[in-house]
Amino acid sequence: MAHKKKDKVKIYKKKQHVPENKVIENLRSKYNDIDETKLIKFSDMPLSQKTLKGLKDNNYIELTDIQKQSIGLALKGNDILGAAKTGSGKTLAFLIPVLEILYCKQWTRLDGVGALIITPTRELAYQIYETLRKVGRYHDISAGLIIGGKDLKFEKKRMDQCNIVICTPGRLLQHMDENPLFDCINMQILVLDEADRCLDMGFEKTMNSIIENLPPKRQTLLFSATQTKSVRDLARLSLKDPMYVSVHEHAETTTPDGLQQSYIVCALEDKTAMLWSFIRNHLKQKIIVFFSSCKQVKYMYEAFCRLRPGISLLALYGTLHQLRRMDIYETFCKKQYAVLFATDIAARGLDFPAVNWVVQMDCPEDVNAYIHRAGRTARFQAGGESLLVLLPSEVEMVRQLQNRKIPINMIKINPNKLNSPHRKLEALLARDVSLKESAQRSFVAYVKSVFLMKDKEIFNVQALDTDAYARSLGLAIPPRIRFLQRMQNKTFNIQKGVKKDHEENDDLNVPHNNEPNTSSSSEEDIDETTNISRTRDQEKSNLAYLTDDDSDDDLLTVKRANIDIDDISDDIVDTKDDKSNKKRATTKVAVAKKILKKNIVPNKKTTFGDDGEEVIDSAKSKVSELARKYENESDSGINIEMAKQVLREEDQFDKQRFREKVKEKHREEKRKLKANKKAKNKDTTDEEEEELEEMHSDVSESELSEPDTSWLPDPDRIYGKQEANSDEDSVDSLESKQSTVVHGLPKRKLIEQEHKDVRKKRKIRTEDVNFSLKTDEELALQLLQQ
Repeated sequence: MAHKKKDKVKIYKKKQHVPENKVIENLRSKYNDIDETKLIKFSDMPLSQKTLKGLKDNNYIELTDIQKQSIGLALKGNDILGAAKTGSGKTLAFLIPVLEILYCKQWTRLDGVGALIITPTRELAYQIYETLRKVGRYHDISAGLIIGGKDLKFEKKRMDQCNIVICTPGRLLQHMDENPLFDCINMQILVLDEADRCLDMGFEKTMNSIIENLPPKRQTLLFSATQTKSVRDLARLSLKDPMYVSVHEHAETTTPDGLQQSYIVCALEDKTAMLWSFIRNHLKQKIIVFFSSCKQVKYMYEAFCRLRPGISLLALYGTLHQLRRMDIYETFCKKQYAVLFATDIAARGLDFPAVNWVVQMDCPEDVNAYIHRAGRTARFQAGGESLLVLLPSEVEMVRQLQNRKIPINMIKINPNKLNSPHRKLEALLARDVSLKESAQRSFVAYVKSVFLMKDKEIFNVQALDTDAYARSLGLAIPPRIRFLQRMQNKTFNIQKGVKKDHEENDDLNVPHNNEPNTSSSSEEDIDETTNISRTRDQEKSNLAYLTDDDSDDDLLTVKRANIDIDDISDDIVDTKDDKSNKKRATTKVAVAKKILKKNIVPNKKTTFGDDGEEVIDSAKSKVSELARKYENESDSGINIEMAKQVLREEDQFDKQRFREKVKEKHREEKRKLKANKKAKNKDTTDEEEEELEEMHSDVSESELSEPDTSWLPDPDRIYGKQEANSDEDSVDSLESKQSTVVHGLPKRKLIEQEHKDVRKKRKIRTEDVNFSLKTDEELALQLLQQ
């Protein structure tokens, strides 16, 4: 037994602790021996145990092609240009080298920022941050997410504690300019995810300013599905012998193999009906629908939510609050069936799981934009489908896609399954003003996006049927496109100026371009000039109609000034400049200023009497002179004694007004009573009328304040006249007398007299009852004695 115990002690002997320095040296020594062809799993690479454990916990086991070829080169310290298809695992291809390099250099929080990861969109930065949290959870390295829309003060206090900063260009530059705690002197690695987007014209100034603040000695990693090879861009980043890693450069297709791509040619006015029908026929799918502008996404989302297609709808666009955007992103990731309306902020790098369809309702700007949009599906060797909706004028895009090794097939819409929601949209817009305004903004935003596109061979604003498109959105009247009108005005003025120059040269017989002057012209030239003049006249009339602003100017305007009316002749010429004839739009501020200058009190009603003087309404304004004087005083504060006097004087006017009201009311009641008596053929004597007038004149102030019982019904009319034989009858008769008292008489005296009479009758009856009881008792005693 003792021998067995000794064996057990040998088996459970503790392992010796290896210092971390030796572990790091051992890892670095293996970097030069990495063979990309033999790598299959992450465990085959010389990575730290902390990184391997984080990868294993999140089911990252096998390496992708881009990870095999780029991680080893990055660990050796090379600058990398990484290009691979969408969904091929580029995020881990740069996150793992960042973690390993900082781990091998034993980076701590005291060392400051060690790595910068810059992305073009906030959602992509958030996604990279979440992936870094999962993979690097066992490392003693801090990370920070620095994006717009979040609390800037909260970020400023903690910037010096972050070792890895994941950010967007704008917010990073803001911290560089404003935050004294942010310092990049010790930075080791710069990573640009979606590098071609970060370095294009939209971020050019921002990125140039950021690069100026970065140390020259650093390692730079650039990754994108459509990598930039511009010498100018690479020179800006100061890359030293960069290694270009393009895994799928020689592949048959640029897009993933599992992606089925197709396109349809659809008229502009049928787009909304096509999208509605598509969603209604794919209720058990996960779909992303791309539009070219935020306002289009907003309107389509609001309109389709009202129409209720039977599937969950979400919208992701740039003008939303950042927390709302992050919540929508997470919600769509968790949904099994949903439709996400989005702009191009969702087109790059975002990993939405299990997306079945990507529908591009608006033609993308170029082939690279198409690749990134379509790459939201068919990720990590999964399948997916992409649908591109083109106008007849945009078919040229198909040729460009095919030239870039993108296989795309044409399909046709089944007209039997096409349902149009135009009538429902019209009804919705008629009821909801805010939705109508959203539709108008969406209409203008789409036309503007087409106008601003660079490739004019594909995008032609003049080819758009804007009236039909407006009707398809539910708008009865197409909105005015102001920027297009201004452009047409400029072109028309330029053409008009050129035409004038030609006419002047023709009058002077000056030949153009040193050519001989010919007096005769061909018939074709004449036809062209006449057609041009006709089109110009039409454009001019259209522009005059369209640019007629709804201004609030006066209806009558002076066309000619300083003219003697008696001596008007036909030879007078209007010499007024065109600039003075232009109408100025009156603004609300200008109207308010005019009112202030004239001291006009708004919502004030002034009445005048027969003598032309203002009639003061004592109920709404002060009547006494003292009160008016007190109101007009400019002294600050409240004079209590003065205010008391004002209240006393105003109270007298109020009492007088109340008396007049009551008297007028009694007069009106008297008139009604006379009319009722005449109707019932009841004659009234002159004496009674005089008594009534005397009683009305004797009414005191205290009696005027008595409650009015004229509204009570007459019981004699309802129950008929009854004699007062009992207590109840007497009370009823009292009530009937109260109700039949002539309006305006002193009711209190009558009521008191009636009460006294009732009390007397009750007393007499109680005495009689007592007397009869005594007599009965005496008789009973006499009978008992006998």
